[in-house]
Parts: sequence; structure tokens; C-alpha cells
Amino acid sequence: MVRLLTDRRAILAGGGAALMLALLHGALFWPGIMTWDAIRQYGQALSGQYDDWHPPAMNWLWRQLGAFGAGPAPMLVLQLALYWGGTALWLHAAWTRGQRFAAGAIGLLALSPIVLVLVGTVLKDSLFAGALLVASGLLAARPERRAARIVAALLLVAAATLRFNAVPACLPLLLLAAPAAWRRTLPRLGLTAVLAAIPLLLALPLANAALHAKRSGVELSLVIYDLGGIGAFAARDTFPPTVVANPVAVNRDCYSPISWDRYAWWGTAPCAIGFTNLAAPLKAGHGPYGWWAAAVAAHPLAYAAHRLAHFDRNTRFLVHDADLPGLSPQSDPNPWGFTVAPNGARATLQGAADTLLTIPPGWPICWLVLGCGLLVLRPTFGDGDPAVALVWSAVLYGFSYLPLSVASEVRYHFWTMSAVGIAAALLLTRRSTWRMPRWRLGVALAPVLVVTIAGLVARL
Repeated sequence: MVRLLTDRRAILAGGGAALMLALLHGALFWPGIMTWDAIRQYGQALSGQYDDWHPPAMNWLWRQLGAFGAGPAPMLVLQLALYWGGTALWLHAAWTRGQRFAAGAIGLLALSPIVLVLVGTVLKDSLFAGALLVASGLLAARPERRAARIVAALLLVAAATLRFNAVPACLPLLLLAAPAAWRRTLPRLGLTAVLAAIPLLLALPLANAALHAKRSGVELSLVIYDLGGIGAFAARDTFPPTVVANPVAVNRDCYSPISWDRYAWWGTAPCAIGFTNLAAPLKAGHGPYGWWAAAVAAHPLAYAAHRLAHFDRNTRFLVHDADLPGLSPQSDPNPWGFTVAPNGARATLQGAADTLLTIPPGWPICWLVLGCGLLVLRPTFGDGDPAVALVWSAVLYGFSYLPLSVASEVRYHFWTMSAVGIAAALLLTRRSTWRMPRWRLGVALAPVLVVTIAGLVARL
């Protein structure tokens, strides 16, 4: 009885601490940082007219939140509620399982300056990570409650409307929400995975259709970037015919392994070969994916080199940090004049986040290989361990950016870094983990050491 009361007091204290941190967090970033993406999304939220360049579901949600106030503040409050609510659920799950050290580690990881800045910025990535954090936290804290599993499943399907590559992140967690009997054997697990993938795959296109979102050609960004990368590494013209003279030389000057931005219409020096003059030619013949498939088939090594070079920058591995984009310290200029007032504490926090991006704990690649190592320790998913489901979600999502990314920003890895951190806190503080054969522990943890050393050497 005494232990039960102590646990309840600890849980209440943890919940109260999470609430206080959420309030302090909100005060530092009020009313929320708005980047160019958020400005475009808010404009569509106000008009009620959507296109599919950014998730229409988020724009629609922002429009509904307008009942509580104008600007980024309502969305900031939602992101704070999801992030700190999900963190509190995971703290509760660790504490009630007797993993006190894990609970402390989860609490410390939640205070990462990088994550705090990302949550203070209105982003689909922050909203996505917050939804997954709450869903997974519900499954870990209340696995026996059917209502918790249903709410978690609904959150995961809703999250799948926010990112085109959401399925790898959401699927392992949706499997965890299924009854244990459905994943007891490998054939059952496979069939359940197929069934669970269906609503996740349909969530985004159905949401876009329901909101009558106009086609923006956003899918062309990946095709154009890949064609540019293949052309740059193969020294060939892989684009459809345009009026641009010497396209090989032009593309060589335009291509960057960091992002596709030079091919877009924004920026100070858009490429002569880009979205504006390629949209129509790409749709001719076999369509954009026909052009893409032909280029990949003709130059597979160039495609692989382009994708690996970009993934290297995307995960901040063998790079110079000054070449990569950082975190947004302030709202971009917008028609409504929304801005975040200068604040010394926030400036200090942002400085800490910028510094953290230059050392291993701020590199997404380190968290990604740590996740792979954790799967060496605990690869089995059928037992329903929430920490294992979390690792699978983080790793699959992180590697989805190898073939599918067009930009290098740490926000894309918000979920991977957070999920691996929580899973590592849970798995590496268990006695059973350290009773495993030493070779297995070495195989699991050595990649993190190798990646860290290689990344440090590359920055010299």
C-alpha cells in the first residue's frame, strides 16, 4: 500500500513537472515560430482553399483551431500538449515498470535544446512527432486498455495524413495497438501488417480528396532532384528537352547534395532548369516516373551516388556543419506580422541547440545507427515490447529518407531522434540487456562509436 501511494505521488509529481515545463516552454516561444512553410499553410487555413504541397489536413486543422485565436499560437499549444503529454505517458510507463533510471533518462532527453526549438516552431514534423509520441505513450502506459489502443490507432492514422513517408513510422506502432493474438506468430504478424498498412496508405490521399486539395505538382520535386543528381554524377543530360543551352553544365552548377532548392522557383538564384520549365515536359511521354525510371536504369551508379551523398548531408554524417541549414531562430516575414519577442532565455536555448547540432548527440546519423544497434539486442517484435516497436518505427522512418528526401534539415529526423532516445533509455537500463553475450553487445554498440569517430574526423 505504501509503495502504491509512493508511485502515485511520483506519477502526479511527474505529470505536474511536465505541465510546468510545457507552460515554460510555451512562454519562451510564444506565439510560435513561423517558417515559410507555416506561413503558406496558415494562408491556406485562412482561405479554406488547399493544395497538396503541404499537408491539407494540417491546414484544415489550423483553420478549426482559429476558433481559439489567430496566428500560430493555437497550433503551438497543440504541439506542446502532444509533446509533453506523450513524454508524461512514457515517464509513467517507465516508472510503473520499475525502470527508475529509464524514467530519469527520458526526462533528460525531453529537454534536448534541438527538440525544444523544433516543438516551439510550427511544423508538420513537430505535429507528426507529437502525435506518434502520444500514441506510443498510450500503448506503453495503458496496454491493457482497449480504449487506449483505439485512441492510439486513430492518432496514428491521423498522423499518416501529415507526411507522405509516414507509413514506415506509423506501421510498427499500429501493429502494437492490435490484439496480441494477431502478432503471435510470424504469418499472423505479416497478415496484420498488410491489413494495418491499408488505412495508413489511404489516409493522405483520402484526406486530400475530402478537402478538395488542388494538385500542386509536389511529387515532381523528388523526380527533378533525382534527375539533377543523376545528371550531375553521370555528367549526362537526364532532363526532358528544354530551351536551355548546355544543360549538363547548367545542371552541374545547380545541383547540390544538400537540397533541391535551386531547382525550385523560390530563392535568390533559381536554376535555369527547374520546376517552372520542367513541369510540362515531365508530364509528356511516359510521365515523370517514366523519365525517372529511364534515368535510374541508364545510370544506376550515379543514382546511388546522388542518393548516398544527399543522405550523408540529410543525416549530418561526413559533413561540415556550416554548409547545412540550422534551426529557425525567429519567424520569417509574414503578412500578418506574427513574430516571437526577443528573449534572453530563448536565445540561450537556441544557441545551445545550434552547438548541439555540431556534436554527435545532434547528428541524426548517430541516433539512426544506435537504433539499428538496439534492434540487434531486441529484434523480436511479436512479444509486444513497446520499446522494440518504437525502435522499428524510428529506424524505418529514418531510412525512408534515403530514397525519398529532397532537403537536409534536422526537423525531418525529430521522430527518429526522440523515439530512439526513449527506446535506448528503456532497453539499455535493463539488467537483461547487459547479461547478453559480449559479442552481441559489441555488434550493437560498435556502429555508434565508428560513426561518431568518422563524423568527427570529417569535420576536422
